[in-house]
Amino acid sequence: MARVYLDHNATAPLRAEARDAMIAAMDVVGNPSSVHAEGRAAKGLIERARAQVATAFGADGADVVFVSGATEAAALACAGRGLQGAEVEHDAVRAWIDPVLPVDALGRVTVTEPERSVLQLANSETGVVQDLPQGLAVVDATQAFGKLPVAFNWLGCQMALISAHKLGGAKGIGALVIKRGTDLASQIRGGGQEMGRRSGTENVIGIAGFGAAAEAAARDLDAGAWDRVEKLRNILDSAIEASAKETIFVGKGARRLPNTTCFATPGWKGETQVMQMDLAGFAISAGSACSSGKVKASAVLTAMGFDTATASSAIRVSLGPETTEDDVMRFAETWRAKWEKHRARAA
Repeated sequence: MARVYLDHNATAPLRAEARDAMIAAMDVVGNPSSVHAEGRAAKGLIERARAQVATAFGADGADVVFVSGATEAAALACAGRGLQGAEVEHDAVRAWIDPVLPVDALGRVTVTEPERSVLQLANSETGVVQDLPQGLAVVDATQAFGKLPVAFNWLGCQMALISAHKLGGAKGIGALVIKRGTDLASQIRGGGQEMGRRSGTENVIGIAGFGAAAEAAARDLDAGAWDRVEKLRNILDSAIEASAKETIFVGKGARRLPNTTCFATPGWKGETQVMQMDLAGFAISAGSACSSGKVKASAVLTAMGFDTATASSAIRVSLGPETTEDDVMRFAETWRAKWEKHRARAA
């Protein structure tokens, strides 16, 4: 049978709108810094995409700076600023902060000094959505953008991180959204592109796709696509719980992304589940995908108070708008059969 892709939080399938925009951009020959007609045409694609991303992210009046992805955006936003955060932040953010903020058992973070803090809006592993205080220095909106109603202008932060491939754009392109007037030193210097914040010839093809994907994602959100996905997620949770009463649903009881479920079945390693389900035709993950293929106990779950054995037994299933109820039920049935075999061997 056809494979079922249930790892949208790692990367979403490329949207048709993004593919079409990138193919069209491939035929635009000019360098966007050139002043001739060909250069202006390339520059026009960038500015159109900038407007599309700004509109979709509710960032009118802010600066959208295109970078290679949310990891670079995190470095540009956080490096040298002495920011604090929590252990549940993504590795790309945690590398630049002092992780001192407390985390409760549901993965919710308490912020005491917003102006010195960075906080993710939604966790990539657990799906837990934070209640953000106003005035944060940086918000990581990478997972939330396109799945939840969110606007930069509502967040009241100085900067936000977003990425194209989480909402159906190409990999290798993202943006740092900056409140006008925020002081920010460039890390990549040279030609002064991107308003002097990020030098280097722009990735015109990727940027064009990002704009188209953001626009399409906003339409899907307005049309209720993620409400349907949330219903499928809840069906999946119920089916898994019925198959294995000992399963722990991480973050259940907190607000979560509509497409995300993370659950741990003690005694059955997450990496084993990922491999067995992969062989059965299902793509899932055990934690964040941004660790060079490494599989280890989740630092996020450990920070939430889970012991190493339980954290090592967790998997993440993340659905998308194209996921069907048949996909979900096939996954649940296959997982149940694998679990019963594992339990019988362990008895």
